[in-house]
Amino acid sequence: MTRDPAYFDPAAAARADWSGKRVTLMGLGRHGGGAGAARFLAQAGSRITLSERAPLDELDDGLALVRDVPFEAVHAGGHDPRHFQSAYAVVVNPAVGADHPCLVEARRSGCQVTSEIELFLRYAPSQVIGVTGSVGKSTTSAMLSEILRADGRRTWLGGNFGGSLLDDLARMQSDDWIVLELSSFQLAHLSDQARLPRWAVITNCAPHHLEWHGGFEAYAAAKRRLAAVAGPDSFVILNERDREAWSWRERASARVLPPWSLERVGSLPLAGEHNRQNAACAAAAAEALGVKPQAIRAALGQFRGLPHRMESLGWLGGRVWINDSKATTPIATAAALDAFKAPTWLLVGGKDGNVSFAQLATHIRDNVMGIAAFGAARHKIAQAISSECGWLPLTSCKCLQDAVGWCYFHSQPADTILLSPGCPSHDAFADFQARGDAFRQLAFHFSAASHDLEKPRARAVCP
Repeated sequence: MTRDPAYFDPAAAARADWSGKRVTLMGLGRHGGGAGAARFLAQAGSRITLSERAPLDELDDGLALVRDVPFEAVHAGGHDPRHFQSAYAVVVNPAVGADHPCLVEARRSGCQVTSEIELFLRYAPSQVIGVTGSVGKSTTSAMLSEILRADGRRTWLGGNFGGSLLDDLARMQSDDWIVLELSSFQLAHLSDQARLPRWAVITNCAPHHLEWHGGFEAYAAAKRRLAAVAGPDSFVILNERDREAWSWRERASARVLPPWSLERVGSLPLAGEHNRQNAACAAAAAEALGVKPQAIRAALGQFRGLPHRMESLGWLGGRVWINDSKATTPIATAAALDAFKAPTWLLVGGKDGNVSFAQLATHIRDNVMGIAAFGAARHKIAQAISSECGWLPLTSCKCLQDAVGWCYFHSQPADTILLSPGCPSHDAFADFQARGDAFRQLAFHFSAASHDLEKPRARAVCP
């Protein structure tokens, strides 16, 4: 899309594109993206049908976010193919599989399939920096955003963080900076006509969401789309420490830059080698965008991290509690384990993401005192770890509460209790935030009750 950003009016452009057009919104979703798209298209004059798989009585929270949107129709309890065959466009929630029969039918009928993030990229009046990766993309995005803000630039952070930047388009200016975290789902749903970010950062690529994508190659191909940024001053940061991501350098359309060296990054308030690698990627992007190295290091030195990502809950009941619920892959859990030298009790588990846990055992050091596997993947995890680390105390628990109890009762004062699940949360929780919040509550529960409990050395809450 060629345009002069100084004179581009997102609202006027949206009205020209969407006024009077029939649009099917396929799923509101849990994180506000669908609601943002609904509000944006309603203001542009679209005739919107909401199509939801969930029954109407389960949509109260989502519908509350769009109570002012004049839907032409709301269809709940399953998708009706007619709403896809007759629409001008379908705006699909990222969680919906790209090969969903209704989307296949929509494309066959000549309907364009788009998404909330593609709409934002299309109408954003500012230049966008896209960030993706299997792990570290949220932290890298937040680091880069903080560096740009500290450099005096008006900066917006969004994308996979939740909510929708479509709501903020009217307040954005042409000289603003937008840092957009992009998930593999969001990237997979971008059409061939999508406007890509001007600059890109790819932290790494390891197996994740394989069931949704149908295999690693499709997953990697979705991530690799961000390497197609192009333009006279465009660049893509590819992490040379990650074999898969670095192998994409010859396919990149723009200038390829490596991250900073870890020595150049220096010390950080955040623990872990993986966080230094995140910082190295953010620093390289910031420097390429014109920020001075000393300003970059100063901003990184003030960055304290994001919730649910190696988040310290402090000393409770004489233990150090670390909430790393966002670690939804074994590689993320391995990075968390590598960050600690104190005696550590690990909670790992959740939904089976169709990945191997064998490599996780190679990151178990002498300081790991015991492991509580929980949730749907608990038996698979326990088998993988016990085959390599048979000496290690290990239990298998149905739920997070029992796993936390086992770790608490077996640990000693000054030990670390680490939730770094290595799995998606959807077997028992709506998302990783809900899982992390539950862990926080359990940490306070067990520490508050500690004065009433006689701590046995060989007691297990779970069988």
